Amino acid sequence: MRKLNKFPSNFFWGGAIAANQSEGAWNKDGKGPSITDVMALGSHTKARKITKKIDPNVCYPSHKAADFYHHYKEDIKLLADEGIKMLRLSIAWTRIFPNGNDVEPNQAGLKFYDNIFAELKKYNIEPLVTIYHNDFPLHLTQIGQDWSSRKTIDDYIKFAELVMKRYKNYVKYWIPFNEINDLTVPLGNWNHGGIINEGTKDFQHQVDNPNHRFQALHNQFIANAKTVILGKKINPDFRFGSMICHITVYPLTCNPDDILLAQHEDQIRNCFCGDVLHYGEYPYYALEYFKENNIQINVEQEDKTLLKDGICDFYTFSYYMTICKTNTQKKAKSTSGNIMGGAKNPYLKVNEWDWQIDPKGLRYTLNHVYDRYRVPIIISENGLGALDKLTPDCHIHDDYRIDYTKRHLQQMQEAITDGVDLIGYTSWGIIDLVSCSTGEMSKRYGFIYVDADDYGKGTFKRYKKDSYYWYKKVIQSNGENLNELE
Repeated sequence: MRKLNKFPSNFFWGGAIAANQSEGAWNKDGKGPSITDVMALGSHTKARKITKKIDPNVCYPSHKAADFYHHYKEDIKLLADEGIKMLRLSIAWTRIFPNGNDVEPNQAGLKFYDNIFAELKKYNIEPLVTIYHNDFPLHLTQIGQDWSSRKTIDDYIKFAELVMKRYKNYVKYWIPFNEINDLTVPLGNWNHGGIINEGTKDFQHQVDNPNHRFQALHNQFIANAKTVILGKKINPDFRFGSMICHITVYPLTCNPDDILLAQHEDQIRNCFCGDVLHYGEYPYYALEYFKENNIQINVEQEDKTLLKDGICDFYTFSYYMTICKTNTQKKAKSTSGNIMGGAKNPYLKVNEWDWQIDPKGLRYTLNHVYDRYRVPIIISENGLGALDKLTPDCHIHDDYRIDYTKRHLQQMQEAITDGVDLIGYTSWGIIDLVSCSTGEMSKRYGFIYVDADDYGKGTFKRYKKDSYYWYKKVIQSNGENLNELE
C-alpha cells in the first residue's frame, strides 16, 4: 500500500446549496418568480410538469423548499458548529431584479444577501458564490426572451456587476454559471437556458432546437467571459471558476467502437465547455460536431477576443456517478443519470434513483480534469440522495451516506497523492433541499435534516444526522485516518 499525502492544511471542507432549491419564500419581500417556480413536483417515475405560469392547483416545491430564507442564521450556525470552511451558495436573480430586466434592484433582496454574507463572515466561512444557478427570470420567458437572445447577456451582466460590486469585500470565489455544459443536451433547455420550445410540457421530455440551444450556450460563454473581465476590474483578487456537470463516461466494452463513442461523449458533454472556459476558444471537435449536426450559431466579431480575455482561474465540477456508452451491445441494460443516462456498468451498485455509485470514478475524473487544465480544482457538488427516516427520538441514522462520502473522500486523497491540485470539496445539499430533477424533498442529500415533506408540509425544524457528526470529525482531523473514522 502506498503512503498517501495529507489533505492541504488550508483545504476548503464545505457544503453546497442553491437559492432556488433551498430558500423558499418565492414571492416574499419583492422577489419575482423564476423558471424553477413553475416546475411542479415529480418523482423518479413522474416527470416534472412545466406550467409556464403559476397554477394554484399545482404543488411547486421551490415555493417553500427548505425555507432557508427564514432559517439562514440557524443554518449557518449549524454549519459553523460542524466546522465548515466554505459554503457554496447562489444569489437568486429574481430576488434582486424581480423581472430580470428592472431598472432598479429590489433593496429587500439585497438586504437578505447582506445578512447572509455578514453571517458567514461572522463564522469565518468562505463563500463560493454561483451567480446563475437555474433561476432564469420567468418574466423574460413570458416576453419571449431566453438565453439565445443577446439581450440576456446585458441583463445578466447588470445583475452580476451589481452583486460583485456590493459583495467585493465578502466574496473572493465566484462561479458565473452552474453546470454550464447542461446546455449540450436537450434536458438543459428549460433549467439552464430558460428555453421552452413549442410542444414542451415537462422537464424530462423537452422539444429541442439545437441551433436555439447552442446559441444560448454561446451567449452564456460570452456572459461568463464578460463577468470574469469585469470582476477582475472590480477586485483584482477575485477568482472565477468554471462549473461542469461532469458525466464521466466509460466504454462498456473494449471494442474500439465503444471506446471511440465514449471518447466522443466525454469531449462534447464534459470537455467542450471546460475547454472554452479555460482555453478561451472552441475546440476542433466541437466545430466538427456543429458541422456534422448542421448547428449554426451567430458569433459576433468581438466574441473571440472576449473568450480569450475572460478565462477562468479554477475548475469546479459536480460528480455523482459514471455511465457507460456502447454501440455494440444492443441489449445492454440502461441506468439513469444527472443530465444523461447510459448503459449499466455491471461492476457498480446504484442508489434508489438508479444512479450508479462509483467512488473510484472520482479519482479518475480528478486526474482527467487536472491533466487537461492544470488549474486548482474544487469538487462543488457530490452527495448521496436517499430516503432518510426520522426516528421517534429524532435521530437520522444514515450510515449509507457516511459510507458513500467516506469512499469518495478516500479517492480524493488518492488523487491528491497522484498530484492533483484539489483545494476544496463542497458536499451537495449539505442541508436538505428539493431535488432539481424530481422536485422531491424526500430525495435527501444533507447532513442536516429538514422536517418537511415533498408537499412542503412539516415543522421545518432542523436535525443533525449521524453523517453531520461524522463529517465534523473528518473536518477536525483534516481528513486524516479516514479508514478509522466511523
